[in-house]
This record gives sequence, structure tokens and C-alpha cells, in this order.
Amino acid sequence: MAPNLTFAPQDVVHPGAINADDVSALAKPFAVSGTDILTVRNLSKIFGPKPERAAELMKQGLGRNEIFEQTGNMVAVKDVSLNVKAGEIFVVMGLSGSGKSTLVRLLNRLIEPTSGQVILEGRDIAPMSTLELRAVRREKMAMVFQSFALLPNRTVLDNIAYGLEVAGLKKAERYEIALAALTRVGLGTYEKLLPSELSGGMQQRVGLARALAVNPSVLLMDEAFSALDPLIRFEMQSELLRLQKEEQRTIVFISHDIEEAIKIGGRIGIMKDGCLIQVGTPAELIQSPADSYVRDFFRNVDVSRFLKASSLMTEVDRRLISCDVATPSERYLNQLIDSGVECGYVCDESGRYQGCVTPASLHKTGTRPVREALLRDVSSVELDADLHQLAAIALSQEHDVPVTDTTGKLAGVVSCRTILKQVMERRAA
Repeated sequence: MAPNLTFAPQDVVHPGAINADDVSALAKPFAVSGTDILTVRNLSKIFGPKPERAAELMKQGLGRNEIFEQTGNMVAVKDVSLNVKAGEIFVVMGLSGSGKSTLVRLLNRLIEPTSGQVILEGRDIAPMSTLELRAVRREKMAMVFQSFALLPNRTVLDNIAYGLEVAGLKKAERYEIALAALTRVGLGTYEKLLPSELSGGMQQRVGLARALAVNPSVLLMDEAFSALDPLIRFEMQSELLRLQKEEQRTIVFISHDIEEAIKIGGRIGIMKDGCLIQVGTPAELIQSPADSYVRDFFRNVDVSRFLKASSLMTEVDRRLISCDVATPSERYLNQLIDSGVECGYVCDESGRYQGCVTPASLHKTGTRPVREALLRDVSSVELDADLHQLAAIALSQEHDVPVTDTTGKLAGVVSCRTILKQVMERRAA
């Protein structure tokens, strides 16, 4: 674990504030999608009067309860390391008391770490001065809380523009930015209303718009939808996914709801007793849980819809036939027989999937074009097809299921054996 660090005093600032001198930052490009934008290394937080003693016991491998009994200190976050990629929604989830909300507040130093590093776009925020940290919160890390935290005597538009006002932006400029953010969350005609005139879901949209107004590099959302009614919560989740599809923002989302996590999360980190137990895509966690704790999260969830063809498929390798469909079938008969496979998958020169053939269909077609040897009863699916769709197809055809990408190119094949195995495991659970 990294040595203990000393930090500057906590600076209390509005999470959506932005300096007038930093207006140009609103147009700044984000990190390239898929690259690491936020890196956490050996991050720990110990609450109590003498964290050094607790840190020593933590190094010795003692658990949270044992450390508390011996020192009176509570290990809220223990030696957490993770990375967040630009443009992804990274969900941190766990039961109450697992440390997830503490972790998200360590990321922007609303809570001071005991040890470790938080590196945002290549800079460690731990040694930053008060002024530097203020700039990070204004430009880089906006936060949406579970409580809406709206000012009751200000209109919707003024709530969104409040941070910009504090920073000294002119009225016309801050209203233009605020109205654009409000429109993005679907409330463009509600700018003159007071928060009390809005439903809970609308108020949370205003909170989201306030965070979006500063165009942050990373958006932190601490159980932002958990106080909402189920239907409104579902709508907000869908709204977040819609915005994400359009803008590809980087979001760290805290949740205690596995359904919510697997719906919106590109990757999920599961916490227990302050420790990060496992990180993976929903499919990876479902198919290969690290332990019974992770497995139990999915016990009462129909995960079939989250198991996608993209995570179940394998490469085509020897079964791939790349040719013009006008090529004589007999040219590929021996190739398929020598491969020792039951069927082959035909693609054109651009890699677009054309259909499936067998040695029997090629032999029957002979000198006629390959297109005439294609089997008509073999269905293909796209990468996002779920287990339900795959199972329905596997039951109606003899051969494995081809998988294509959005351009029609062959991406892989899901075997009927894999589909059956997953279906049986779901039923057994």
C-alpha cells in the first residue's frame, strides 16, 4: 500500500462552479474513447483518531471488524485500485456499508484519502493545492447527488446556472449554457418553474443538467436515482443511456441495485467491506464470478438478457470461407472436408457474411456458384443479441449461430453447446 499522504485543507465549493477565465474549457476535447482517463491506485480511507495503527493492521491482513475492535478505527475503503476509461459508464456497487459512496467522494477529495493516488488525465489530485483542487471540481469532475440539492427560491434555469454565476459569467452567457444543458435532459420548456413545481424525476434531471453545464471530463453520480419511484427511476436510467449514446461521457455511477448496474454499466466494480472484490463487464461477472458474494448478487436476476452474443461467441478460424459467391462450390469442398468441421461460413471479400455451407451442400452444388450451396435455414444474429434470442434460434436450427457486426461482417459464432450450457445454468440457479 502507498505511504500515508498529507493533503491540503478541504475546500468547499459548489460542484458545478466554473471560473470565468475557464470558459474556454467548455469546448475542450475529452480524452480519446477507450483510453484511461481516471486511475485509482491503492486508495484507502480510515476513519478514526489513529489511522496509522489501523493501516499497519490492514497490511497484516486483518479484516475490518478486527481492526475496529483493536483500534476503534473504521476502514471504509481498503487498498482499492481501478481504472476508468474515457467514454464509459463505470458502476461501483455493493451492499450498504461496503464503501462505495466513500470511494466516489475520495475521487474528488470531498473526503480526504488516508493513502493512495487518484490520477485524473495524468495528474494526481492528492498533492494539489486548494486552488488547484477547486479548478478540478469546476472543470473536470462534476457530481450529482442522491438528494437533488436544488435552491428552492431559484428557477430551474437559475439553479443550473448558479455555479456559472458564482464564477462570474455574464448573465446571457450562463443562461445560454444552462438552457442548452436543460434541453439535453428533456426539460427545455421548464426553465421558469421553481423546483417545488417539478416532480422528483424532473428535479433530478435538473441536478443532472447542472452537472452537465460545466462540461466535465468525469461525471460522478452517487446513487443519483435511488430516491426516485421505480417508474421514474427507470425513465432516468433510460435518459442517462440516451445521453451517453449521444455524447459518450465518462461517468462513475454508484448504485446498490444490481438491475440498475447491469442495465447502465459498461463495467461494474463490486465492493465488500471496503474492498474491491471484482471488476468486469456484466457478462464477465455473470459468467465468471470471483466468489459466492459476487454470484449472490445475480441470484434473483434474470440475467439472460444481459448475456450477449458478443460475450459468448468464438472465432470462426478454420470454418471461414472467403470468396465471391459466384465462385464454383467444388473449389471449397476439399478445404472444408480437410478442416474437419461440419459447416463453413461464407464471407465476401469485404468480410460481410453471406451464409453457411456444409460439405454436403457444396458437393451437391458441384460446379455451380457457392451462392446456390448456402443453407437457407441458418439464421444469424448481431452482437447485441441476448441469450433468449440465441436459444430460440438454436432450437430451430441444426448448426451454430453466426454473429455479425453492425456492418454485416462476420464477427464470430456461438455454438449450440454454449447456448444450451448457459440456459441450463440459468435454470439451475
